[in-house]
Amino acid sequence: MGKIGIPDTILRKPGPLDAEEWVVMRSHAQLGEQILNKVAAMVYGRSYMSLAASIAGGHHEKWNGKGSPRGLGGTNIPLEARIVAVADVYDALVSKRPYKNPWLPADASALIRKEAGVSFDPIVVEAFLEVSAGLEFPAA
Repeated sequence: MGKIGIPDTILRKPGPLDAEEWVVMRSHAQLGEQILNKVAAMVYGRSYMSLAASIAGGHHEKWNGKGSPRGLGGTNIPLEARIVAVADVYDALVSKRPYKNPWLPADASALIRKEAGVSFDPIVVEAFLEVSAGLEFPAA
């Protein structure tokens, strides 16, 4: 959601981002959370929009506390954000982007396995790997 506030020159850049561009890119999590919290405030009580805001704001936090935007770690990261973090990274790895070719699903899964307990909740990774092991992924 927050990427709507990121200029296309950064989103579609064919090469590596420079330091200033990374600052802008990293702002997308908080921007998405802000947008979705405004929408959630229009709905009485906790709704799926509140859940979406939590995901947007927390999906770049890391299990070890070295993520962004708040540096949350472990179970201080909302569970929904921990789940989407794994899915988001997997999707980013296996998808073609202007700056990279897609990874093979097995290679993406191996990286996620390696990052269990560092970037990702180990229990979420275990569940992801268990469920995805039986799936057939289309060729990129």
